[in-house]
Amino acid sequence: MERRKFLNLGLVAAAAVLAPMTNLNAVNFRETKPKAWEIEKSADAIKEMFGAGELKTTDKIKFTAPKLAENGGSIPISLSTDLDIETIALFQDANPRAATVVFSVPEGQKVDYSFRIKMRQTAVVTIVAKAKDGTLYTLAKEIDVSIGGCGG
Repeated sequence: MERRKFLNLGLVAAAAVLAPMTNLNAVNFRETKPKAWEIEKSADAIKEMFGAGELKTTDKIKFTAPKLAENGGSIPISLSTDLDIETIALFQDANPRAATVVFSVPEGQKVDYSFRIKMRQTAVVTIVAKAKDGTLYTLAKEIDVSIGGCGG
């Protein structure tokens, strides 16, 4: 029994030593781009978050969302791509703030994310992905909301 405790403590110690060496390079966009989180229109929030660069429409990002959301309080969204992405973000004009979520993609990782958002009304949801080479890719989809998710 003592040997197991010793081995477990050794694993914990090794993890404690190696954990700080793991570099995910996550960016806190609420600190680095605070104005982008206060803007109501997607186009303006995208410019604030990514600059005024050209947005290239792509079909290389798989964006799955329901055409009709029966409950705007919990809309499932899935994003995946094989592109070499640095940052991927979702914007929408249904709520008082257009920026909804931004992910920093760790080096060498692929995008395959699933999450839920709230929307209080029907609106276009826009995805913007920044590739490692600085190219900005975008795609959009309208989601019809039948029951409001932000108090409706």
